[in-house]
Amino acid sequence: MSAVSGYPPAGAALRPWWPALPWLALVLGLWVLAFLTEISAAITTWETSTAYNHCWLVLPVAAWLGWARRHRLAGLAPSPAPVAALPALAAGLGWLVAERLGIMEGRQLAALAVLLAFMPALFGWAVCRAMAAPLLYLVFLVPFGAFLTPVLQDITAWMIVAGLRLFDIPHFADALVIEIPAGVFFVAEACAGLRFIIASLAFGALYALVMFRSPGRRLLVLLLAVIVPVLANGLRALGLVLLGHHWGSAEAAAADHLIYGWVFFSAVILLLTLAGLPFREDGDVSRLVPVPQPPAARRFSPAAALLALAFGLAAPSIVAARGRFDPTPERLALPLAPPEGCQATGAPMLRCGGWLVGAELLVFPPGITWSVVVAERQRATVQGDDVLTFRGPGGWQGRQSPSGETVLVSTWLNGARAGDGLRSRAVQGWNSLLGGQGRPVIAILALRAEPRVTPGETLGPRQLRALAEQMLQGQGEAIERRGVALSNTP
Repeated sequence: MSAVSGYPPAGAALRPWWPALPWLALVLGLWVLAFLTEISAAITTWETSTAYNHCWLVLPVAAWLGWARRHRLAGLAPSPAPVAALPALAAGLGWLVAERLGIMEGRQLAALAVLLAFMPALFGWAVCRAMAAPLLYLVFLVPFGAFLTPVLQDITAWMIVAGLRLFDIPHFADALVIEIPAGVFFVAEACAGLRFIIASLAFGALYALVMFRSPGRRLLVLLLAVIVPVLANGLRALGLVLLGHHWGSAEAAAADHLIYGWVFFSAVILLLTLAGLPFREDGDVSRLVPVPQPPAARRFSPAAALLALAFGLAAPSIVAARGRFDPTPERLALPLAPPEGCQATGAPMLRCGGWLVGAELLVFPPGITWSVVVAERQRATVQGDDVLTFRGPGGWQGRQSPSGETVLVSTWLNGARAGDGLRSRAVQGWNSLLGGQGRPVIAILALRAEPRVTPGETLGPRQLRALAEQMLQGQGEAIERRGVALSNTP
């Protein structure tokens, strides 16, 4: 059969690509083995977090984008670029930094950057430019953005308060807790709108790549895909509070608010899509398809790909060669003096109004990264979308479930109080690599329900917070002194 529309025969067009395909399979296999931890963590997040369920669609979408652009490869053949090995080295070093800082999203982004750096080293810059859209869309495989949740909660709470002032509705706001005559509303993590923003950004990127050609319009679509969901989520939350005000019941207004939120979000995305249609630039496709020419015969060399492979996998190989160690912290129970209304038990715990109160210190090995500290703290504290977060005296951080279960934590490193910022992660990363002044220590004060006690016999959530703060005011300094001393021990 003869060629159609000026295209060379399929066999002639594909012949220059065959030498590169075995090397591509080798690179992908070694990449998966080297970054299996990052891949597994991403898949787990896709399965367990509603904010990232859409990540399952990223690979099919990227494949479709590549197929839709297959004509751009006409006349091209693999032309390895040795200079592309340098980005692979930079990505590998970035992975090492993220691994020591204990930032899984950073490790995943660096792992993806290593893979993307392999592509020009194996196929050349011209091929990668032709397939830039599907390759860059793979960024949405990484479940990033969770660190924005506190900021988004603050923005949502601010918009609610601004709306209540505008409508002259009596209210009292304490950080993320907003009280009106109809009841109390709490801007929980699920109300921050992160799931809407991440899904909107992924859809906006696809919409921009399919419907627009100019970089300016594509950038505008991406900006709107972030800004509009943030504002829409604030208006949605304000609407729920206004419904509670008019219905006279905060609980009725908040019922199934996440389902209503998805309906509202879908309507917003539909309106954005319709608003962009008059400005679409996808009509003239012919100018985007180059006149196909038979690829010039050239000898394929895998040297650049091997160099990029060595650079990209060097850091994970070094870390793996260091071996694994047990990151389990040492647990030290802390005796508490019983305040008024509490009684000591046989164990190092107190019984207070139907609740058991205990405190302990977790002392970590010096070689761990900060991600181990964060994971252990999350296991110890109260989890859930409707959890109340608050600050206790002396810099302690508290979380309380709707049933009243309350946990407060404080963390020290090298003799100083530590948070989850880059400074603490960098200091511990230095300690883990080269040795430092000390190790991480977590103090935990937990108030959990006593078994076989009816709810009517127990203290309420507000009473429990007051009890926890009372204990910290009386005994927090002694706990801190011991935590500081242990964190100063190398």
